[in-house]
Amino acid sequence: MHESERHRIILSAVQERPVVTVPDLCQLTGASEATIRRDIAQLHVQKKLRRVRGGAEAIAPPSFVGINARPFALNETIHAAEKRAIARAAVDLCDDGDAIIINGGTTTFQMVHPLTAKRLQVFTNSFPIAEHLLKHSRNTVLLPAGAIYREQNIILSPFDEDGSRHFYARRMFMGCRGLGPLGLMEGDPLLVQAEQKLIGQADELVVLADSSKFNQRSSLLLCPLARIHTVITDDRIEDRAAAMLEAAEVRLIVAEAQAEKTRARSD
Repeated sequence: MHESERHRIILSAVQERPVVTVPDLCQLTGASEATIRRDIAQLHVQKKLRRVRGGAEAIAPPSFVGINARPFALNETIHAAEKRAIARAAVDLCDDGDAIIINGGTTTFQMVHPLTAKRLQVFTNSFPIAEHLLKHSRNTVLLPAGAIYREQNIILSPFDEDGSRHFYARRMFMGCRGLGPLGLMEGDPLLVQAEQKLIGQADELVVLADSSKFNQRSSLLLCPLARIHTVITDDRIEDRAAAMLEAAEVRLIVAEAQAEKTRARSD
């Protein structure tokens, strides 16, 4: 990753939480700790952030405290080819006339491009998904009531009645913070509350998770593996993760990310 791209990711990350750690930034950028520490030192000298013990913080943190999730603009740069391949495989499960729920996220957002060739009823709490489908497709789009969280581009409500209980779907498509033996994990209570409501409105839960999500953990459990019908991931999934899903009788679909990378280069 080029230095300028690393700096952009670092500066975006420090806006989402009080302090971002060096290991967090290594994971986001794929760079070594030594490289990240040099980047932080350079940005500190440029007065673009403040260097602190073990990491960095924003010079002027935002006054509005959002949810505990990475900004949409930052997340969409990570594992981009894998997300495109996974999203294509997800849309292959959809037939014209289906009613589906798409939860907000950068992997689920990649579904919008192949969805332009479909005619579905789509309920989503994602502002960019709704906007794209309205402009570029003939799908019917429905949104819940609530507040728009700008950093994550999602609509969330703390109230039970947000309109979602009036929509019934064949499938719900969603991403996650992590996926492990206990089930699907998220990072914020408000996200868990909203997503549990949506899960209850669908027959099948389809999880879109690139292979790195099997190594991520969070303190908040969204639902057990038994509630998941299908997991779509990329071809770098480890054998132990595949065995975990098989033992839980979860259907596994592996998308070929390398083919997506080749397609992107040819375009």
